[in-house]
Amino acid sequence: MRMVAKIGQVTFDCRDGYTLSRFWTQVTGYTEVPDDPNLPEHSQHFIGPDGKHPGLLFINVPDAKTVKNRLHLDLVPDTTRDEEVERLLALGATVYEDHRKEDGTGWVTMLDPEGNEFCVERSEAERGRH
Repeated sequence: MRMVAKIGQVTFDCRDGYTLSRFWTQVTGYTEVPDDPNLPEHSQHFIGPDGKHPGLLFINVPDAKTVKNRLHLDLVPDTTRDEEVERLLALGATVYEDHRKEDGTGWVTMLDPEGNEFCVERSEAERGRH
Protein backbone atom coordinates (compact mmCIF):
# COMPACT_ATOMS: atom_id res chain seq x y z
CA MET A 1 0.00 0.00 0.00
CA ARG A 2 1.36 3.40 -1.03
CA MET A 3 1.12 6.08 1.66
CA VAL A 4 1.02 9.78 0.86
CA ALA A 5 0.14 12.97 2.65
CA LYS A 6 -2.26 15.57 1.24
CA ILE A 7 -1.70 19.28 1.62
CA GLY A 8 -4.43 20.64 3.88
CA GLN A 9 -3.53 24.29 3.51
CA VAL A 10 -0.69 26.70 2.94
CA THR A 11 -0.16 28.82 6.06
CA PHE A 12 1.01 32.44 6.12
CA ASP A 13 2.33 34.02 9.30
CA CYS A 14 1.26 37.66 9.14
CA ARG A 15 0.52 40.79 11.13
CA ASP A 16 -3.10 41.17 9.97
CA GLY A 17 -4.55 37.85 8.87
CA TYR A 18 -8.01 39.28 8.39
CA THR A 19 -6.83 41.88 5.86
CA LEU A 20 -4.67 39.35 4.04
CA SER A 21 -7.53 36.84 3.91
CA ARG A 22 -9.71 39.55 2.31
CA PHE A 23 -6.98 40.35 -0.25
CA TRP A 24 -6.40 36.70 -1.15
CA THR A 25 -10.16 36.06 -1.34
CA GLN A 26 -10.28 38.65 -4.13
CA VAL A 27 -7.19 37.18 -5.82
CA THR A 28 -8.27 33.51 -5.77
CA GLY A 29 -12.06 33.55 -5.49
CA TYR A 30 -11.69 31.32 -2.42
CA THR A 31 -14.24 31.78 0.36
CA GLU A 32 -14.47 31.46 4.11
CA VAL A 33 -15.94 28.41 5.78
CA PRO A 34 -19.67 29.25 5.74
CA ASP A 35 -20.21 28.17 9.38
CA ASP A 36 -17.05 29.93 10.62
CA PRO A 37 -16.67 33.36 8.99
CA ASN A 38 -13.42 35.28 9.40
CA LEU A 39 -13.68 38.24 11.75
CA PRO A 40 -11.07 40.94 12.42
CA GLU A 41 -10.69 39.82 16.05
CA HIS A 42 -9.85 36.21 15.13
CA SER A 43 -6.20 35.11 15.25
CA GLN A 44 -6.61 32.66 12.34
CA HIS A 45 -8.37 33.24 9.02
CA PHE A 46 -8.99 30.40 6.54
CA ILE A 47 -10.14 30.62 2.93
CA GLY A 48 -10.46 27.78 0.44
CA PRO A 49 -12.23 26.71 -2.72
CA ASP A 50 -15.89 26.80 -1.67
CA GLY A 51 -14.63 27.22 1.90
CA LYS A 52 -12.96 23.80 1.81
CA HIS A 53 -9.44 22.40 1.95
CA PRO A 54 -6.85 22.69 0.59
CA GLY A 55 -6.79 26.42 1.09
CA LEU A 56 -4.89 29.31 2.61
CA LEU A 57 -4.61 29.97 6.35
CA PHE A 58 -3.47 33.35 7.71
CA ILE A 59 -2.23 33.31 11.32
CA ASN A 60 -1.55 36.52 13.22
CA VAL A 61 1.98 36.71 14.64
CA PRO A 62 3.68 39.63 16.39
CA ASP A 63 6.78 39.82 14.18
CA ALA A 64 7.02 41.46 10.78
CA LYS A 65 8.30 39.76 7.65
CA THR A 66 12.03 40.38 7.33
CA VAL A 67 13.40 38.09 4.58
CA LYS A 68 12.36 36.64 1.23
CA ASN A 69 9.77 33.86 1.42
CA ARG A 70 11.19 30.36 1.02
CA LEU A 71 7.85 29.28 -0.43
CA HIS A 72 5.54 31.28 -2.65
CA LEU A 73 2.44 30.86 -4.80
CA ASP A 74 2.56 30.89 -8.61
CA LEU A 75 -0.73 32.13 -10.03
CA VAL A 76 -2.04 31.11 -13.47
CA PRO A 77 -4.80 33.57 -14.43
CA ASP A 78 -7.95 32.94 -16.44
CA THR A 79 -7.23 36.19 -18.29
CA THR A 80 -3.82 37.20 -19.64
CA ARG A 81 -0.83 37.57 -17.37
CA ASP A 82 -0.71 41.32 -18.01
CA GLU A 83 -4.43 41.81 -17.31
CA GLU A 84 -4.03 39.87 -14.07
CA VAL A 85 -1.06 41.99 -13.00
CA GLU A 86 -3.18 45.13 -13.52
CA ARG A 87 -6.09 43.60 -11.56
CA LEU A 88 -3.79 42.67 -8.66
CA LEU A 89 -2.24 46.14 -8.61
CA ALA A 90 -5.76 47.57 -8.22
CA LEU A 91 -6.35 45.18 -5.28
CA GLY A 92 -3.26 46.47 -3.45
CA ALA A 93 -0.40 44.26 -4.67
CA THR A 94 2.85 45.76 -5.90
CA VAL A 95 5.33 44.67 -8.55
CA TYR A 96 8.57 43.39 -7.02
CA GLU A 97 10.43 42.05 -10.08
CA ASP A 98 9.29 42.07 -13.68
CA HIS A 99 10.57 39.06 -15.65
CA ARG A 100 8.43 39.56 -18.77
CA LYS A 101 10.32 39.14 -22.03
CA GLU A 102 9.75 40.79 -25.42
CA ASP A 103 8.63 37.45 -26.90
CA GLY A 104 5.73 37.30 -24.41
CA THR A 105 7.23 34.71 -22.09
CA GLY A 106 8.20 35.31 -18.47
CA TRP A 107 6.40 36.18 -15.25
CA VAL A 108 5.94 39.00 -12.76
CA THR A 109 6.90 38.65 -9.11
CA MET A 110 4.54 40.67 -6.94
CA LEU A 111 4.08 41.43 -3.24
CA ASP A 112 0.83 41.13 -1.30
CA PRO A 113 -0.09 43.91 1.17
CA GLU A 114 2.29 42.45 3.82
CA GLY A 115 5.18 41.92 1.41
CA ASN A 116 4.78 38.19 0.73
CA GLU A 117 6.11 37.33 -2.72
CA PHE A 118 4.02 35.56 -5.34
CA CYS A 119 4.32 35.18 -9.10
CA VAL A 120 1.89 35.75 -11.94
CA GLU A 121 2.59 33.43 -14.84
CA ARG A 122 1.11 33.36 -18.32
CA SER A 123 -2.37 31.91 -18.69
CA GLU A 124 -2.92 28.45 -20.17
CA ALA A 125 -4.16 30.14 -23.38
CA GLU A 126 -0.99 32.26 -23.58
CA ARG A 127 1.09 29.09 -23.26
CA GLY A 128 -0.90 27.47 -26.06
CA ARG A 129 -2.57 24.96 -23.73
CA HIS A 130 -6.27 25.39 -24.27
